[in-house]
Amino acid sequence: MPAAILYIRQQDRAARFMYMTADTYACVDGMQEAVAVGAGPAHAAAQRTPMHTIISERTAASPSRPMRHLRRWLGVSLLCVAASASAADDLQARIAQALQGTTTPAMGVLVIRDGKIAEQAVSGVRRNDEKVAVSTGDAWMIGSTGKPITVAMIARLVEQGVLKWDAPLSTMLPDLAAQMQPAYRNVTLVQLLSHRAGLPENLTDGTALDAFFTDTRALPVQREAYIKAALSEAPVHPPGTEFAYSNSGFLIAAVIAERATGKDVETLIQREVFQPLQMAGAGFGPTTAGQPLGHRGGKPVTRAPQKADDGVPPIYTAAGNLHMRLQDLAMFAIDQLAGSHGKGTLLTPASYTLMQSAQPGSPSGLDWGVQPSIAGRQGPVLVHGGSDGNWLAWVVLFPAQNSGVIAIANAAEDMGADTATMGVLGGLFAELAPAVTPAAK
Repeated sequence: MPAAILYIRQQDRAARFMYMTADTYACVDGMQEAVAVGAGPAHAAAQRTPMHTIISERTAASPSRPMRHLRRWLGVSLLCVAASASAADDLQARIAQALQGTTTPAMGVLVIRDGKIAEQAVSGVRRNDEKVAVSTGDAWMIGSTGKPITVAMIARLVEQGVLKWDAPLSTMLPDLAAQMQPAYRNVTLVQLLSHRAGLPENLTDGTALDAFFTDTRALPVQREAYIKAALSEAPVHPPGTEFAYSNSGFLIAAVIAERATGKDVETLIQREVFQPLQMAGAGFGPTTAGQPLGHRGGKPVTRAPQKADDGVPPIYTAAGNLHMRLQDLAMFAIDQLAGSHGKGTLLTPASYTLMQSAQPGSPSGLDWGVQPSIAGRQGPVLVHGGSDGNWLAWVVLFPAQNSGVIAIANAAEDMGADTATMGVLGGLFAELAPAVTPAAK
């Protein structure tokens, strides 16, 4: 039977769905769509069908306007076991083959084995209206896959005594305590960064959210305005009780860090993560001139975002508005793998453990999706995916094997990037971790 990977994506905040298989559990705030994607070129055309077996619950009245911001893929599982492609296959050839049958212009893939970059390759063009090929030195937008980077920055500040994981919002944001929803006053950084604060995904007022795309005020000033509005909105769940994916939670954490240090979050991420890990090609916002562009609707996105459907507003740095080379993201991933073995250089062992452990009743750590297995391969597995609607990025790590894979495309699912990335990942998983045994299931 041909292999197919199942992933779920967020499409509409009006519903919350829960999906469970023997391989993974995911609960994401938003309407979900299950997409069966072939593990190889034979399944280049994705089959998109509603997953009727999903258990659904309608949330309290919330806008049904589709949100393109920082969609996240937490759950990934194989419906049937994939036959491993030969380890001798050329990675670039695999990528080129996976792109066939899609309109995704390019993809880059990097493989980590034994805690080191084993191979990386790219295929395709930087923009589909030109013929300039992508290179391994190019930068890519990584969407919500940047959230664990934000968590690492916060963890460094906690280790330095600047912040506390368990301090309540009422003490971290005292001037907002009286006007925020009472339910949020005892919310902690751990809850904000594991999506258990009860916050909506984004501002529910779409007009207010869109205004941040053209706001010219300093980014910290804009973020202060954003979180003031976010904390006035009713929670979707009582804080600390359930998983509810929230970009707003990461913006609130960013403001807390900015207030405590007097530095903007961009400076903090650069200082606390990019520089120590030598992520020299990492930066903020869209890719720069001469680099790959994101694509939507068959066309490159050639201008700065002006509305929600163009990406994310600049204030979303902490929630996922980063660009970097494959090797930059690999430096972070390798440090996370090392941290799981007590050998990380960026954080203390306690911080790595906190990041990589699922919170009670949640599929999420801070902010890794944590799974016991994936694609029929033994875990534990750390997973994060992200997209702003113009790009699609995946990081999948196998700590026990000290291995992992990164896949990034300069388009999203409307141009088949889900098909392309899964086509490569499906074959690589079998090379990176042993098969699940009956005792391990």
